[in-house]
Amino acid sequence: MTETTHTQTTPPGAARPRSPEFRLVAGALRGLRQDLFRGAFAYRPLPPMGLDGRFARLLPGRPERYVPWVPHALVAGVAVIAMLANTTSVGYEGVPAVLCGVFALVPVLVTLVRPVGAFWLSLAATTLSSVLGSGWDTWPWLPGSFVSHLAVLTIVAIRTRPRTAAWMWALTGLYGFWADTVFGRGHYDVNVAPMLFLSALLLLAVTVRHIRQEARQEVTAQQTVTAVERSRRTLLEERTTIARELHDVVAHHMSVVAIQAEAAPYRVENPPPELEKAFATIRENAVAALTELRRVLGVVRAEDQEAPDAPQPTLADLDALLANVRETGLDVAKAVTGAVRELPPGVELSAYRIVQEALSNTLRHAPGASARVEIGYVLGGLGLRVVNGPPPARDSIEPSPGAGHGVTGMRERVSMLNGEMTAGTTADGGYEVAVFLPVPAAGPAAGDTDAGEDGA
Repeated sequence: MTETTHTQTTPPGAARPRSPEFRLVAGALRGLRQDLFRGAFAYRPLPPMGLDGRFARLLPGRPERYVPWVPHALVAGVAVIAMLANTTSVGYEGVPAVLCGVFALVPVLVTLVRPVGAFWLSLAATTLSSVLGSGWDTWPWLPGSFVSHLAVLTIVAIRTRPRTAAWMWALTGLYGFWADTVFGRGHYDVNVAPMLFLSALLLLAVTVRHIRQEARQEVTAQQTVTAVERSRRTLLEERTTIARELHDVVAHHMSVVAIQAEAAPYRVENPPPELEKAFATIRENAVAALTELRRVLGVVRAEDQEAPDAPQPTLADLDALLANVRETGLDVAKAVTGAVRELPPGVELSAYRIVQEALSNTLRHAPGASARVEIGYVLGGLGLRVVNGPPPARDSIEPSPGAGHGVTGMRERVSMLNGEMTAGTTADGGYEVAVFLPVPAAGPAAGDTDAGEDGA
């Protein structure tokens, strides 16, 4: 019996799997190349500051003239301070002192247009300043260069992202230890450690600021999405409520159609078979439609929602509604104009619900105010107007915030009937809801009466 061994060989040209450590180092180097090398000297000017911040609101006068350039002025001020510190710290005057000042000034100003390039320029300027100011004890950063490099690190970190700040801090540490090891002999005050400590504090503060801004943006975006979803859910709930309320109206009409179709052949002496068949078909279709309507209602009705045990209200029930509202303490008056007539059930129901919701909003948002309901029977439709005044200042009842769904529900009812609606505050601080519901022209109304006025 022979024993065979199988060895797995890598196909020619196939890449070997990399170790996790190698992938980690390769990812870090890619991040370094992307943050500090690729497009390092790309032109990225600092945009003007917006006028919607807290700082701009605190300034008097017309801040739009100078507030947008406040960050640029601050950067220029820090650059001048670094220049003066380098110029006066080299220990002698002349061209070397001027150059040391320029080497501290330029990198800070470059952060306004080429932020990542300013970091590399700051390291180069630090080296040149150290050579020119070799008589100074601090190493490798002269006092002005120290301020300049800290400013560059901070500004670039603000204008980029936290990973870039981490790379700049690490490279600053490598540069400092390299300069101290190679050229730092004979210098008593090596300021690499203070540079790393102070820059770490500043970069940490900038990173925390970035994280807070990102978190605030995420929260704002989430709130926006939540508000949109809430509005959509409210809209669906209102439409479901309207569908449930209109069920009785539609079901009543379908039942009447079925009954009349069944009784129609008996009203004609010796009806032809075609007529009997046509009426039978009408009745079957009406019954089938009524069955499907009830099935649909079962879908849109909530689990704990029960079928109404009373007919849906109409404008004839409006007086009872106003009486109940008056019992809650709301002073409400009603005025009717035009020839009162019977309207389609859907229009009657929607008009009643609109008045009911408008008065409920008055009770919630303007406690103690008076309200007025105006109903106008006009040619081609029905006009509604519910207006309330501002709540009295002496009233101790606090307004209720409510859910903010009342206007949405009213608009849905008006839109369903192809009507028009406006809602908004009045000149005296009250609120007004005006609605027009179109009604197709029909025969003479059965109950034409003159309008009346019903005071509170």
